[in-house]
Amino acid sequence: MTFFVRLFLLAAGLVFAASLSVAAALMLAVWGVRAAWARLTGKSTLPFVVRPRRANIVRPGRAAADISDVEPKTPKA
Repeated sequence: MTFFVRLFLLAAGLVFAASLSVAAALMLAVWGVRAAWARLTGKSTLPFVVRPRRANIVRPGRAAADISDVEPKTPKA
């Protein structure tokens, strides 16, 4: 029975390693096509950047109806 468990774990590890290598190859291909397109069009290649979302910041011009603990202050002249 332990032989089959080891065989199953080996197969699962091989499938996981294969899926990681396919994902890495796909990302490399997308990056290569993007760099080639930038070179063909004469644009500079920028790195992939993940910018954090600022969903909980109130932007100017938007009403913040759920803010209730603010004490109003008189503006300084």
